[in-house]
Amino acid sequence: MSTPSPWPCARPVYERLLQSIPTTDDGRPAWQVADPYLLRHAAQHAAHAGRAGELLQDAQFLIHGAPDAVNAILHEATTEGTRLAAVVYRTSYSTHRALAPFERQQILAVDAARFRATELADTFARNADWTPMWATGSQVSAANTAVLTGHTGSVLAVAATEVGGRPIAVTGSDDGTVRVWDLTTGHTTTVLTGHIGSVLAVAATEVGGRPIAVTGSDDGTVRVWDLTTGRQVGEPLTGHTDSVFAVAATTVYGRPVVVTASADHTARVWDLAKGRQVGEPLTDHTDSVFAVAATTVYSRPVVVTGTGTGSRSVDGTLRVWNLVTGRQVGNPSIGRPHTAWVRAVAAMKLDGRPGAIAVAGSADGTLRVWDLAIGRQVGEPLTGHTGSVLAVAILNLDGRPVAVTGGSDGTVRMWNLATSNQVGNPRPGHTGVVFALAATTLEGRLVAVSGSTDQTMRVWDLATGRQVGEPLTRHIGSLLAVAATTLDGRPVAVAGTGEATSRVWDLATGRQLGEPLTGHNSPVAAVATTTLNGRPVAVTASVDGTVRVWDLTTSHHRQVGKPFIGHTGSALAVAATEVGGRPVVVTGGSDDTARVWDLTTGRQIGEPLTGHTDSVRAVATTRLDDRPVAVTASSDDTARVWDLTTGRQIGEPLTGHTNPVAAVAATMLHGRPVAVTASTDHTARVWDLSTGSCLTIVRLPGEVRCVVIAPDATVLLGMGHEVIKLTLAPLFGRQS
Repeated sequence: MSTPSPWPCARPVYERLLQSIPTTDDGRPAWQVADPYLLRHAAQHAAHAGRAGELLQDAQFLIHGAPDAVNAILHEATTEGTRLAAVVYRTSYSTHRALAPFERQQILAVDAARFRATELADTFARNADWTPMWATGSQVSAANTAVLTGHTGSVLAVAATEVGGRPIAVTGSDDGTVRVWDLTTGHTTTVLTGHIGSVLAVAATEVGGRPIAVTGSDDGTVRVWDLTTGRQVGEPLTGHTDSVFAVAATTVYGRPVVVTASADHTARVWDLAKGRQVGEPLTDHTDSVFAVAATTVYSRPVVVTGTGTGSRSVDGTLRVWNLVTGRQVGNPSIGRPHTAWVRAVAAMKLDGRPGAIAVAGSADGTLRVWDLAIGRQVGEPLTGHTGSVLAVAILNLDGRPVAVTGGSDGTVRMWNLATSNQVGNPRPGHTGVVFALAATTLEGRLVAVSGSTDQTMRVWDLATGRQVGEPLTRHIGSLLAVAATTLDGRPVAVAGTGEATSRVWDLATGRQLGEPLTGHNSPVAAVATTTLNGRPVAVTASVDGTVRVWDLTTSHHRQVGKPFIGHTGSALAVAATEVGGRPVVVTGGSDDTARVWDLTTGRQIGEPLTGHTDSVRAVATTRLDDRPVAVTASSDDTARVWDLTTGRQIGEPLTGHTNPVAAVAATMLHGRPVAVTASTDHTARVWDLSTGSCLTIVRLPGEVRCVVIAPDATVLLGMGHEVIKLTLAPLFGRQS
């Protein structure tokens, strides 16, 4: 997207408009009270005056300005500071564009922290109830140069070409439409309709000198569109017996063809000039084929495929095939670093290379670039989508190779594949969803321990946000739960996995201690640590419905007593405390109940705690008026507080979340009992347990799956693949 020259009369007009805005004590424009016209149009006036950079450096304008207007000038960022602001604004644009300014402020502050832009994060968070202190950044990337919005469902397919000399993108969505985008302006120019199902595949090419798009759908048809007129060309191409997942355009012996791939395990070649299938279907595939791209390598026409739901695709590989002979070329291990299915691929010949590059998008949320001549990955993965990457296209834009991607997060994103200018400095981290967090002390410093679906556990320095040592990687299956304790004076972590086992790790050495804890026959959903008769123990809750206690002092980590059996469904949560001097655990389950267990006898205490109308997914314990209490979080969108001495609910449910409450932490903060709940509604809420009131809402860019309150009174959140640390000091400072 190019930057236009300033208009001759635009500067004085822009300056007069700025003068009409009230100013703050430091002389800056008070955008929060600016006229609505200016919030909508100041960006456009600034761009015409050649002064868009000034607005991009004004955090309050980025918070209060009309999001679509701000997004339209992000490409005019030229300095390091404005490019950083543009990257931060763009990262979660599809989320914050529909929010109120005070909510946008919070998301911008978190995204700045994800880029390690501490000063910018503090600026965005000014006057907020909380401040992000650091965050990992494995799901953000400075290579993302634009976000286009308009589809009402996931964007499943994308292609790029030129029409009338202007670069365009063509996208397909599960909203059933095909959209044509002008990449210079970022606006939709045409909406194509005709498919009766989701549009799963798009390719762009030329037939007889006219630009066309070819689309495939889960209605089993392939359709051809004239991009100049916006009309369908001829009848649909039929032959596939199931959804058409992928389309690629190329030439064979000088004739324009498309190759389509389907859930019916076949690929078919179509002559676009005649509208007919060429030859027999390609039937060597044994699985659904999700992705196809065409290019040349050493002058040979090839297609690159990413296969579907069977054993060939689970390892995230790409395969290269000679289009003339139908034989596989090279080693199928290309693409293996993807941790999930390859859902989309595009290929392009680059100047100065004998081969070509392929850009592959995966269900793991990453985009990776491959040199097809040597079969190796080029550079680091590109991250930014908050869900699966479902569509990829490549084109030259202003002389640069650019990828355009569509994702399950509903966004279309542009990436500069040639950029060497890093903006911000995101911390690497997990490549899967963070489901578990714990906090402890390691060698005199506070650390956080995180567990993820990427099957690793990582340790983070709470003060700096830096990873401590290498990831702990001997797990088999997703890490769903983590708890920390000490063993003979050494800090250890106990991790529960989706493979029904738990493992104990020495955090100082990074080594596993003893044998895995085995006995459950379903995923370990929760872990707590405590002491029993002076000995450190772990308590695990499993989807198999049982709760088990483990002695951590022996190398075999033997089970203590019999399993606790009482939940009539999965046991999903566990927390440890004392009631009347007795060690107890509180568990939550898919039977909508919480239960209290005497750790010494293994017996349930009293009746189940009932009131929730859906699964109890998380439990935390603390004290309220010197009484032991439990706070339970549920898929019914509420949290509840329970007196563990009487077994009765205290007050009304804590309501406000609009999606399941996935996690809860509770402690004493600044002299008052506080709980923090986290939800898949993209928020965390802070509650005063004495009054049952919500003290503040933390709006975040993604779903929050876990929360812990650290010993330094900061809050740690697991959001997507990220770990975020924030402080509530501004909130409690104003209330003290």
